[in-house]
Amino acid sequence: MNAKSVAIVTGASQGIGKATALRLAHDFSALVLAARDEENLAATAAEVRSAGAEATVLAVDLRQPESADIVVNSALQSFGRVDALLHIAGAVSQIDLFDMTDAQWDDGMALKLHGARRLTIRAWGALKVSKGSVVFISGSAALDPKPGFAAVAATNAAIIAIAKAFAEQGIKDGVQVNSVVPGAVMTGRRQSFFEKWAPAHNLSVEEAIKKFPVEAGISRFGRPEEIADLLAYLVSPAAKWLTGASVRMDGGETKGV
Repeated sequence: MNAKSVAIVTGASQGIGKATALRLAHDFSALVLAARDEENLAATAAEVRSAGAEATVLAVDLRQPESADIVVNSALQSFGRVDALLHIAGAVSQIDLFDMTDAQWDDGMALKLHGARRLTIRAWGALKVSKGSVVFISGSAALDPKPGFAAVAATNAAIIAIAKAFAEQGIKDGVQVNSVVPGAVMTGRRQSFFEKWAPAHNLSVEEAIKKFPVEAGISRFGRPEEIADLLAYLVSPAAKWLTGASVRMDGGETKGV
């Protein structure tokens, strides 16, 4: 990386986003951390600083259109550049296809898809200058949609598509763009899901967590740090010729290249 290198990480207050921020603190000189949870963001920032990088915290809701300007303006005012943009924010409700309301559909798309889209467009000029990198986080539901998480699948599929569209423009503008498709990663959000799901299926939380990998055909859940390592590689100089790709990391749940 450059002597001064700056990464924006959304969803940095927990899970994969926090793990990514901590991992990138070893590669970038400064991080701009965005999420809605100010308290947890501050904790992430403290760990980032302990690892040797500067950190700016922005408690923003990326569903709101003005948030993209706030994040990019802060990065440029604080550090003068943007070298990498990693879109990790985005929780989409797992509600049955036949039960979801229009409002729930709109809310699911607002953060993970449209928030990321707006932020990429707003940061594009700075990324062109730095010849920087963008990574979108999708998810394995995009590859195997089911009625119970149709919104998750549809949003994740849209993210893969829009990342490829940005990558096409990025070839002309010198901006590298890829997406990552994680499988079942054990985060706090997934733990909370099992705590609600297990009793409805006459299982203990421990039984549900043990049962899921077997049914998914994987040996274990992934760890946030494993996805963070992949993301760090994708925005590193070693991966610079890799663009327009959708990189799957799911423990073998979906077989293929």
